[in-house]
Amino acid sequence: MREDKTNAMRLLDAHGVAYTCRFYNDDLALSGVEVARTLGQDPDCVFKTLVTVGKSGEHYVFMIPVACELNLKKAAAVVGEKSVAMVKSKELLPLTGYVHGGCSPIGMKKKFVTCIDETATLFDRIMCSGGRIGCQLELDVDDLIRTVDAKVGDLTA
Repeated sequence: MREDKTNAMRLLDAHGVAYTCRFYNDDLALSGVEVARTLGQDPDCVFKTLVTVGKSGEHYVFMIPVACELNLKKAAAVVGEKSVAMVKSKELLPLTGYVHGGCSPIGMKKKFVTCIDETATLFDRIMCSGGRIGCQLELDVDDLIRTVDAKVGDLTA
C-alpha cells in the first residue's frame, strides 16, 4: 500500500485539519459499499465523490453515501442549474487531477462548487476518498464542509 501524501492530504495538513487514513487492497475492483465493509464502516457514513457538468458548462462536485444514487434533478436545483449530467470518466483526470475510483472532493486542480448530502450531518465523522484508489480519509464532517466550502442539501434518489 502506498502511503505517500496525496493532494487531499496536503491540503488538509495545510489547513490544520485532523484526519485518519484508511487503506485497503487497491488491486480489487471494489464498489463503494464493498470498500465500506472492508474498512468495517457503515456505508451510510462513507461518501463517494461525483463530478458533474451543468447546462451552463460549469462543473459541480457532489458527495453522497456510497450505497445511494445521485438524483440529478435535486442536484441541479441545489446548485441553481436547469440540469446536470455526470462527466465522462476520461474527463475526470484532466479536470480534477484524480482518477475514477480515487476522486477526492479535497485538493482538486480547481475549486468547484461542492455539495454534500444532508445525511452527512447525522455523523460526527465520515469517510471520503483520500485521492487515490485504496485510500479513504476519515474526518470530522464540519471540518470537511469548511475545507471544501460545501453546501449541504438533499441530493439522493
